[in-house]
Amino acid sequence: MPLYALGDVEPDIHPDAYVHPDAVVIGNVTIGAEASVWPTAVLRGDDGRIEVGPRSSVQDGSIIHCTATQPTIIGAEVTVGHNVHIEGATIGDRALISSGSVVLNGATVGEGAVVAAGAVVSPKAEVPARRMALGVPARVREGHEVPEGAYAYAMESYIRRGTRFRAELRRLS
Repeated sequence: MPLYALGDVEPDIHPDAYVHPDAVVIGNVTIGAEASVWPTAVLRGDDGRIEVGPRSSVQDGSIIHCTATQPTIIGAEVTVGHNVHIEGATIGDRALISSGSVVLNGATVGEGAVVAAGAVVSPKAEVPARRMALGVPARVREGHEVPEGAYAYAMESYIRRGTRFRAELRRLS
């Protein structure tokens, strides 16, 4: 897998994490136990830091970046779907950031919250805990609370997948 130091700063990847060989991890990035990072995902901790909590997944094609004043913090048991862009934001534990969505600088997504597919969470916006944000720009869906444990299936499937890929993936060419 392409791991890069940037100056003296090296990624810190837990030995129980899985980073696919076609993902790129650069600089000030910490990846927790049983977390996974999938093909063509890029985590670039150049001006600031990126943290991916334990048991979280960053799926195929996602871009995770930060700024000098706004780190990107992804909590524990978070599912970051395919082709997501997160920059300088804080994602609470057990949140789901659905495929194709964007979460911008200074935004906060609360614990157990859902950002719907294709939604754009504006800079400094807040998605409260266990609520759903939809649309461009993302708006919180009124009168709807995300059920407790809604995140569990996706999170658990990517933990199993990471374990399997660590043991069975082999390049053929």
